[in-house]
Amino acid sequence: MGFNVAVDGPAGAGKSTVAKAAAKAAELVYVDTGAMYRAIGLYLLEKGADIRDEEAVKKLLPEISVSIVYEEGVQKVLLNGNDVSGRIRTQEVGEAASVTSAYGAVREKLLHLQRELAASSDVIMDGRDIGTNILPDADLKVYLTAAVSVRAKRRYTELVEKGEEADLSEIEKEIEERDERDMHREIAPLKKAPEAVLLDTSDMNIDQAVKALLVLIFERRIKRLACEQ
Repeated sequence: MGFNVAVDGPAGAGKSTVAKAAAKAAELVYVDTGAMYRAIGLYLLEKGADIRDEEAVKKLLPEISVSIVYEEGVQKVLLNGNDVSGRIRTQEVGEAASVTSAYGAVREKLLHLQRELAASSDVIMDGRDIGTNILPDADLKVYLTAAVSVRAKRRYTELVEKGEEADLSEIEKEIEERDERDMHREIAPLKKAPEAVLLDTSDMNIDQAVKALLVLIFERRIKRLACEQ
């Protein structure tokens, strides 16, 4: 088994940004599970499927193939062989991913690939249930979060910088609703694993959050090496 780091936390906390930067510094393979769910969400939206109809979604899953590849160190998300890395980052796709990721059939479809990646490589994987469900034996589990108001402001700034229209209060409402949905879904709800280290980034910038995560990674690596000797 590779050296595995599981990073869980709510939407907009900066998990992907922090985990990706830490992966590069610590020479780990970054696996963005959220991007995989987003790819499924994108397909369903483009097919005009009712994403709130679980049976309708289940019927379409055999048509979907999602994979992650790396080209010159850059992660690309492939949907049925096509690079959709840029197209999956819209608010609409994010909402579709949140809704459909609660379905057992959707989670089962991606579970095997995620565990296979972790078994064969040293990885850092972020999502909602990595430490509690996908990688229960991860060497390090981190619950990365931030206050709702902080997460909403970050998302607002991101959209404005892209030239998109944004309503801060609406974004904050959507984040609160998504937290509620993710934390109370029947299958693999978002929660902090008992042994996970809490990393609250509300008062941190990206560099500070990355450094805090790297300290945890290096400490755990040293501990594992000591146990193996």
